[in-house]
Amino acid sequence: MPELPEVESLRRQLAPYVRGAEIDRVVIRRSGLRRPFPADLAARLTGATVRQLTRRAKYLLAELASDDTLVVHLGMSGWFRIEPAEHPERPHDHVVLLLSNGRAVVFNDPRRFGVIDLVASGEAGRYGPLASLSPEPLSAAFDAAWLARACARSRRAIKVALLDQRVVAGLGNIYASEALHVARLSPRLAASALATRTGRPRPAAHRLAAAVKTVLTRAIDRQRRKARAPRFRVYDREGERCLRPRCTGTIRRVTQAGRSTFYCPVCQRR
Repeated sequence: MPELPEVESLRRQLAPYVRGAEIDRVVIRRSGLRRPFPADLAARLTGATVRQLTRRAKYLLAELASDDTLVVHLGMSGWFRIEPAEHPERPHDHVVLLLSNGRAVVFNDPRRFGVIDLVASGEAGRYGPLASLSPEPLSAAFDAAWLARACARSRRAIKVALLDQRVVAGLGNIYASEALHVARLSPRLAASALATRTGRPRPAAHRLAAAVKTVLTRAIDRQRRKARAPRFRVYDREGERCLRPRCTGTIRRVTQAGRSTFYCPVCQRR
């Protein structure tokens, strides 16, 4: 599933094409994906101008001049591409927005786990999953104090807690493993260990908050540069040596809450 860096990279790719463009026509080839599309989706989008394209966690938000906001979650396999208005249809092209600038924005989703919805712009912040998200992890509001408060009473392992979008918005399985490695924290550490009894952040919370920001920032930059260097420090590297200098560990994989966790047992002991 695309995580925050992939969604942010896609937003940056799409924004120059859609910002300020009017949606001339909407082609919808199925009734819905993970759940049905709004019945009036095409009618409300047609003729609307895109004011701006933003991101919240793993969601893309297209704010329209009609005071509606198009809300998109990519799901497991969803993606947008930009095409000329006249273009060949590909398998799994479910929604096409034909723009006034001669471009087509095509949503393709083989597994059909994505979500496309439309809400009044004033209600976007209170829309379903968006209402309970943590602060954006790359914002100043996300820090060690936030992590400590969010995890203080949690009985879950820290890796499992990090996948909760109310704890770290936009973080998924890949970058949770990566952030724990950067912070030198065991994925099995109790999430509550990030806070003191009075709720203040321990040193581990400071390390982890900084690591989340570092991992996400690097991943976004790597996407921008289309770098070919190895993407991950631990994720999907079971049996390979740890990349931390002077560490002699070998990456292991365990299952936590039904998801694979990759870590180094030598430098992530705590």
